[in-house]
Amino acid sequence: MFESQKGAGNKQAMKALVESGATPGILAYANGRPVGWCAVAPRECYPALGRSRVLKAVDDIPVWSISCLFVRKAHRGQGVSVELIRAAVRFVAERGGVVVEGYPVEPKTDNMPAAFAWTGLASAFLQAGFFEHRRGSETRPIMRILVTAELPSDA
Repeated sequence: MFESQKGAGNKQAMKALVESGATPGILAYANGRPVGWCAVAPRECYPALGRSRVLKAVDDIPVWSISCLFVRKAHRGQGVSVELIRAAVRFVAERGGVVVEGYPVEPKTDNMPAAFAWTGLASAFLQAGFFEHRRGSETRPIMRILVTAELPSDA
């Protein structure tokens, strides 16, 4: 669906989703302006995950999924992604979720274009207290955290 609605279609669909009362994710702010976004919802809200050979479900445990992260260019490299991931875990906890899963990339090179890191970097998930649960491919770990687990002390 995303591909078929690129641009204005996706913007309109997201607006309708938010206006319906759904909360499809969380925002990060700096000086009153949004600088980051984290999509988080129960895994079943993301049917593409179920169709993915690399990111298919690894067990029957109901999980919430962090499917997308975005940080404005001027705010990258400042820990915004880590804080968004930690905030997503708190968001899930407030809604009674038990496990949060992420599908970051683990680049083979330090100069990976940001456009390929839209699911986040494994290092950010590790800093947020996640562990590698399984590996979908060489560069795509499936990371988890138990919501009841304590976040790192600087959370």
